[in-house]
Amino acid sequence: MKKHNPVLISLIAVFLGLLIACIVLAVSGLNPANLFIALIRSLSGFYLLKPEQGINISYPLNWLLNSLPIILTGCSVGFAYRTGMFNIGGEGQFLVGGLAAATVATLVKLPPVVHVIVCVLAAGIAGALWGFLPGFLKATRNINEVVICVMLNYTALYLNQWAIKAFLPIDLNTKAKTTLFPDSATFFPLNFGSTSQFHWGFVIVIAALLVYWFIMEKTTFGYSLRATGLNKEGARYAGMKTKFNCTASMMIAGAFSGLAGAIVTIGVFKYGRIATAFDGYGFDGISVALVGSGRAVGILLAGLLFGLLKAAGTTFQMLGIPKEVASIIQACVLIFVAIQHGIKMLLDFLSKRKEKKLDGSHSS
Repeated sequence: MKKHNPVLISLIAVFLGLLIACIVLAVSGLNPANLFIALIRSLSGFYLLKPEQGINISYPLNWLLNSLPIILTGCSVGFAYRTGMFNIGGEGQFLVGGLAAATVATLVKLPPVVHVIVCVLAAGIAGALWGFLPGFLKATRNINEVVICVMLNYTALYLNQWAIKAFLPIDLNTKAKTTLFPDSATFFPLNFGSTSQFHWGFVIVIAALLVYWFIMEKTTFGYSLRATGLNKEGARYAGMKTKFNCTASMMIAGAFSGLAGAIVTIGVFKYGRIATAFDGYGFDGISVALVGSGRAVGILLAGLLFGLLKAAGTTFQMLGIPKEVASIIQACVLIFVAIQHGIKMLLDFLSKRKEKKLDGSHSS
């Protein structure tokens, strides 16, 4: 079987996901064209049905805003995955990151800019510490990291509920969140006068992607991590510190998810939430990492795609399309990426068929 570009596989998976969504809409008696009208509006702000309205910049800014946390959780899952670890604990790391950011925002008084930076650092450290335990237990006791991560997710959920009620100032009107953070602890909005909540937190995401790429592709440490993921025993035989690599990988992965918690907490809500359920960012990160093939550029593009599907939910409903269609597309894309071996076989078949036709034309 030929070696195919993983980007091509992902593009085919996206195309097939959209195709199935169109078929579902057509069978349901809905117009599939509205799907693309909604996606174009969320992507560009231009409404094809009412071109006289011009471009509404709130739509593309909301698309980017929705993409920021899942790009970070995608980095989290992808980083661990390339080291042979499956980080399903992004939800818990996200929650403790948001809790740490909320704690620093409400209890620590610092000047502007410095306050935001300390909140972000606290979130990253909290996420890294939350990722330490599954990585350490996997490395030293060979305990499945998936089991530990699942338990830690629920631990983080209930820790969030208890810690906010016990230590942080509560909004007495709702009793479901903290008081608003001071302006010094929140990201300054970058909405160009629109109603969007897009903010300067995108700089954190870009920096995280660059760090991800640099570590994985340009450092001996990254090479050691990738070698551990490909063949743990072979890497150990070659003298690499596989136990350290497993632990460090999960800690760095946890830091990425912790940063996602800060992005949402101090960038969007601007208060600490008493979480009663998971937001789903950690699970979305699994999809993003798989579709992006664990590469920084792939994770960026996959995060933008899934962010677009999230942002388009309201527009879907305006055009009579159930917002669950976005979940259908996401699920189908993930399924086709998971069965990429079958897509490779299809590409090989089409390639051989094309070669036979060319040989036949040359011989005649």
